[in-house]
Amino acid sequence: MTLERTLRLIAGVVVMGSVALGYFVDPNWYFFTAFVGLNLFQSAFTNWCPMMTVLRKLGYR
Repeated sequence: MTLERTLRLIAGVVVMGSVALGYFVDPNWYFFTAFVGLNLFQSAFTNWCPMMTVLRKLGYR
């Protein structure tokens, strides 16, 4: 699996998880969903995502 596909997988899992937590636990989890969405939005324009940096430092190629 490529780095970009792994990044999309992680983003999808985090978004779905935070939506579920917002629905079942506490609505404040929706702020985390918004944070991930804003990060994806800015990465579309800057071509930089913090999670890609983390994955590269972990040795993922």
